[in-house]
Amino acid sequence: MASYAAVLSLFQTLNHIKIHPRPPISLDQSQVDRLTQNLTSFQDFLERYPSHEDYDFESRIAVAAYAAEDVIESHIFDQIHYLPKISVDLCECLRSVMVSIKNEVMKIMGAQTVDYGKSISSMHLRRDLERAIQEMDLIRKEVIEIIQGKMMSAQDHDQHINFLVSTASGGPASTRWSSTVPVFDDAIINEVLDKLTGQQTGLKIIPIVGMGGIGKTTFARTIYNNPLIVHHFDLLAWVTISQEYSRGNILKVLYQDAGSINGCNEMSEDEMGLKLYQQLWGRRYLIVMDDIWSVEAWGKVKSFFPDNNGSRIMITTRLSNLAFELSDRYVFKMQFLEENKSWDLLCEIVFGKLDCPIELAKIGNEIAKKCRGLPLSIVVIGGLLKKSDMTRAYWLYTLENLNLLINLDDDEYTLRIMLLSYKELPMHLKPCFLYMGFFPEDYEIKTSILIKLWVAEGILRPVDNKILEEVAKDYLKELIDRNLMLISQLRWDGKVKFCKMHDLLRDVCLREAQKQKLFCIVRQQKHHTPQGIDIERRICINPENENTSHSPQFLQAVEFASHTRSLLYNMSFDDASPSLRFRLLRVYLPFTYGSSTYSNDAIFKQVNLRYLSVKLNYRRRVSRLLSLCSHFWNLQTLDVQNVDRYNFELASAISPAIWEIPLLRHVKLFNLVLPDPPNGKHHFVLKNLQTLKGVINFKFSEEVVKRIPNIRKLKLKYKRIGVEEEDFCLNNLGCLQKLESLNLDVEITDYCDIEKITRSLVNFPQSLKKLSLYGTKLNWEDLTRSIGSLPLLQFLLLWNACVGPKWETAEGDFCSLRVLKIWSFGGDLRYWETDNAHLPRLEHLCLDGLKNLEEIPSCIGDIPTLKSIRVRDCNKSVTDSAKRIKLEQEEIGNEDLQVEFMPVKFLFG
Repeated sequence: MASYAAVLSLFQTLNHIKIHPRPPISLDQSQVDRLTQNLTSFQDFLERYPSHEDYDFESRIAVAAYAAEDVIESHIFDQIHYLPKISVDLCECLRSVMVSIKNEVMKIMGAQTVDYGKSISSMHLRRDLERAIQEMDLIRKEVIEIIQGKMMSAQDHDQHINFLVSTASGGPASTRWSSTVPVFDDAIINEVLDKLTGQQTGLKIIPIVGMGGIGKTTFARTIYNNPLIVHHFDLLAWVTISQEYSRGNILKVLYQDAGSINGCNEMSEDEMGLKLYQQLWGRRYLIVMDDIWSVEAWGKVKSFFPDNNGSRIMITTRLSNLAFELSDRYVFKMQFLEENKSWDLLCEIVFGKLDCPIELAKIGNEIAKKCRGLPLSIVVIGGLLKKSDMTRAYWLYTLENLNLLINLDDDEYTLRIMLLSYKELPMHLKPCFLYMGFFPEDYEIKTSILIKLWVAEGILRPVDNKILEEVAKDYLKELIDRNLMLISQLRWDGKVKFCKMHDLLRDVCLREAQKQKLFCIVRQQKHHTPQGIDIERRICINPENENTSHSPQFLQAVEFASHTRSLLYNMSFDDASPSLRFRLLRVYLPFTYGSSTYSNDAIFKQVNLRYLSVKLNYRRRVSRLLSLCSHFWNLQTLDVQNVDRYNFELASAISPAIWEIPLLRHVKLFNLVLPDPPNGKHHFVLKNLQTLKGVINFKFSEEVVKRIPNIRKLKLKYKRIGVEEEDFCLNNLGCLQKLESLNLDVEITDYCDIEKITRSLVNFPQSLKKLSLYGTKLNWEDLTRSIGSLPLLQFLLLWNACVGPKWETAEGDFCSLRVLKIWSFGGDLRYWETDNAHLPRLEHLCLDGLKNLEEIPSCIGDIPTLKSIRVRDCNKSVTDSAKRIKLEQEEIGNEDLQVEFMPVKFLFG
């Protein structure tokens, strides 16, 4: 929520000033202490009482935290941009007469000299900040009173129970979806039936997991009512738990389902639990615990379920991590409906047994498709269409306004279902979840970018001994486990590369974010000026369509949005761009660059930037613009692309000022040269820098290695640019003991120059997990010697990287390697000698362009972890050997090995 995000953001801003080796302003320590005290109280209150829904009060917390942060960052902006001019223009006379005398006196007294400009600025800062702190003091007193009141009322408060009970004869509560259409395939129904009725002894838990509205309860009911289940089990019982529960009420429902109707009101919970245990003893039972949200709910009743042979507990939940915690062997994950199943379900709801009219079929298919396979959406929209005019015009209107109609149906029933997942989130996850609504509908966001944005926004709660990126990864995993975010694409190592959000969940984000004023989505329309944009903190601009022009009124409104901290846009500002008269901007990100560039120099004057992504034309004098980088006191992510992607001669040299940004975490460049760090006593160690990509001819001198001790990812390119090739000191790579990913591209045609680089590639860090080599021309023997012994290496890509007719591995080599890709256009590799023990964990092998290789060693097929072999454009004997390996594995019962020969593009990220 916005209040919690505002509190965390101010906390981090104070911390950044504290740890900065050369802070742009100096804060009064007593004021810092009072701020910290207030913020700690606010954070504790919001975390302890997440269900507190006094939005006005929470809004006051957010406004107060924003106000204090505005004061601090506005003064930083003035300090960097205007103070030197003020000091010269307004204080010149005073300085000429009094400064030297005053400073001499101060020297005699042993005190520091005085800068009057800074003194005036500090006085104003203390005054302005004091006003914000006083407001926070008042709110803190109210927080204390609220907490005390809650503690008093909690003593006599019986927990509210929100659950649906079944009838005495047993069975699930009614639901909105009662379809005769077989939307669940027989295969998946039989899979779960087998798990429930199989020969496994002892009590087993069968979890069914999926996002809200995906049909978990309906699927469980389909299983529950199946004749095989009714015949197989002696007793069936169903209880719906929901978010708030009581052990007594759960036991009461189950006790009645077990056949005992009378007497339960007079019994204690333990007595009722004992009676239930006795009723279940000796009988094979199936109990469905629907909509369970916590392990504690199961823990409070599990002792009353006897471990009878073949008995089962089937649970439904939205939380994947909970499902795996209750059952480490089997979890059934609900999938979205396929398009044909979605259409079948919609037709049955709208038309029953009748056929859909021909003129509505195409539109109807589009409506079903836009429901994204979510049964709840299909049921709701189907109910609306059933009661509507069966006209093409109305169905087109429905298609264009689908989400709006779904959320307005039946007292916002669908939205309330989705909102439950948000309400149950821990407080630290809520800002990150709502932030996903910032992105366009159906947008697949790269998780590495999302993580950097969360860090830059300051909405992550720090965890001891963890960098913020690792905290963000944990948050992302938890949101995915809760089925609030969807995986779009995985990386080679099984981690999430792209993710997205279902439309209905995004609607929840938009609704809550608008209510809490977390961000603003501006759908720019021609001749339209967005209202209230001047007070928004985070702005996302989406055009009405690709051809929407940028009206002067719109541009002016964006220019004067003075409180804006984040600007994300999905459009081009090339022809007419706003002046960006911001003072507090911290995140600047275009979703798509298009075919042109953003040309406004004002972006480089935003001194409070933390995340900057921009594409520049070399004609705009990249080096001059980036010389202003030293003004970015708090910059964390810098993503600069040169518009001329393929002309190296035009590559610019980025200013050495980049070495003077101490809080940098990630740097991504393109065709840009990063010069050596400047010499001097007051240099910074970039201890936060984790990523450096797109740098050309980077020299790893001892000084450079000292400056980037915690680097984790490097992507480098080496080219000849018409001067004498120098020593790039690549042998010092081994000193980077936290380096995990290295991408090294050598585009030099002169063999002597390549050899100079090759000779220095002898020392790689032991921490390396992913290595991609392009054009390095290493001997196969050198590869094995310098890389084969790396203990953590899991991914190895060789693109015209090695020379020689023979590659021979040895025992102990590549002990952790999971992915091996070899591309060689006309390479001379002919013999590959290895053993299955040399690559014991290999999962994927990809060979491309190996015209001279005679065969894939047959022992490769004996590697127990091997999942796939892909061959393209290789010698026919290589293809034959792959087929032979596949046949041999099938003969011994290994049907899972995939062998492909098509010209597929096989990339792992």
